[in-house]
Amino acid sequence: MSQFWSAWKARKQALQDRVLREHADKSMQDVADVTLSPDLEANIALIEEELGKSDDLIIRRFQIKTGEAAALVFLEALVDRNAISDYVIQALNSSDLTYFAPITNEIEMTDGLRSIIKQILAGSSALLIDGKSEACITNTRGWEKRSVEAPQSESVVRGAREGFTETLDVNSALVRYRLKDPKLRVRRLVVGRRTHTDVMVMYLEDVADPPVVAEIIKRIEEIKMDSVLESGYIEQMIQDRKWSPFPQIQNTERPDKLVANLLEGKVGILVDGTPFALIAPAIFGQFYQSPEDYYERFYISSLIRVIRIISIGIALLLPSLYIAFNSFHPEMIPSRLMIAMTAGRSTVPFPALVEAFLMEIAIEILREASIRLPGPIGPTIGIVGALVVGQAAVSAGLVSPIKVMVLALTTIGSFASPTYSAAIALRMLRFPLMVMAGLFGLYGIMLFLILIMIHLSSIKSFGVPYLSPISPLNLASMKDLFLRLPHHLLTKRPPIFHPHDKVRLREKEE
Repeated sequence: MSQFWSAWKARKQALQDRVLREHADKSMQDVADVTLSPDLEANIALIEEELGKSDDLIIRRFQIKTGEAAALVFLEALVDRNAISDYVIQALNSSDLTYFAPITNEIEMTDGLRSIIKQILAGSSALLIDGKSEACITNTRGWEKRSVEAPQSESVVRGAREGFTETLDVNSALVRYRLKDPKLRVRRLVVGRRTHTDVMVMYLEDVADPPVVAEIIKRIEEIKMDSVLESGYIEQMIQDRKWSPFPQIQNTERPDKLVANLLEGKVGILVDGTPFALIAPAIFGQFYQSPEDYYERFYISSLIRVIRIISIGIALLLPSLYIAFNSFHPEMIPSRLMIAMTAGRSTVPFPALVEAFLMEIAIEILREASIRLPGPIGPTIGIVGALVVGQAAVSAGLVSPIKVMVLALTTIGSFASPTYSAAIALRMLRFPLMVMAGLFGLYGIMLFLILIMIHLSSIKSFGVPYLSPISPLNLASMKDLFLRLPHHLLTKRPPIFHPHDKVRLREKEE
């Protein structure tokens, strides 16, 4: 039976791969693969036909100094109009164009219609001249961009208050500005059959593991989708375990965080149109670390990490423990506390499991509502709503006061995680853990935790075990996991990422 199932899956995957290959880059292949003719009007007609005579397609006709008719073709929303007027048109009116002379520093000659259409859609301008069967492609890209601001999703306690923007070149510059290393390599890819989204893969050539770099590039190149509108598309398509609730690729808005990971031998992925960069490979422990851990003194950072670990345990286990102790193990609770809990639950008409589920779902609704509301209103509604709902539920006798306190501690604990995607995983797992506690008590909690650990142990991120350096055990990498040792003791890069240059702190400059 297992062999039949494996053969069926292999056949299905082969069929999917064939369909993807047949439709790969179909939208650009739909453009006629023809060459230009010396007739200016015929070339303009070809471009208008392919772009559907869109209202934002600008065709500026003029006569150059040598007397030939010419036309500049571009999309209005994607170009810098000042650059066109000041550099392109002015150069054409003052230069002798007996032959094609460079008019800007970024120029390309092509005679293929498909290439011209692709460049126009990317924001370049195509210069067509009557009697010439080639077009001059000039880089005139220029659209409204958001300026560099502080990261919105990752609060900065200490460090640079610069976050990535939606513009790929700006994000690349923010990394280059911090990492002035000649070994920094950038590989540019294009993903998305219709969106043609630019993607940059960044890594340090003498540090990153070449097989990992090659595998990341290979997986990105194999993405066959209509659109890639955000880095989350790529994250979901290239991760190893697509059904796991745990994130296997880290995302960040902070350039300093990306640079720090590049220096450890990881690979960064920047996507045009989004301020979120990706970091791969990723292990479980790094989702609960923050760049500030390395900016503060080591004992402060270590204390904060311990607090985060305790918060993670509270966010995941506290509601389940409440249910288990109330329903199955009341003898394990101190007598005075048990009396107080019994008195608080005397008017509650639901069992502990139903009570906990109702309050957890209510707080999740409030949390989601506070995110979607406008900025100044959202946090206020979240806080006031939680207070009002909690107080009203206790007054009505629907929940006990201690359950409200458990809920508050659980919610606060989930906010202590520096990474949103990791906190989401804990929020998801809390509900099945509560069900196991309601059915089997502490035995159910332990059974589910064992299943979680087995699942985590089976995950790999581009060949790196997800629970490294705990499983498999690597003592050299434990210096920077639960505690952060002083910088002068962190002399080597984490060996779990197989860096080529293993030493990051040298006594003498080479």
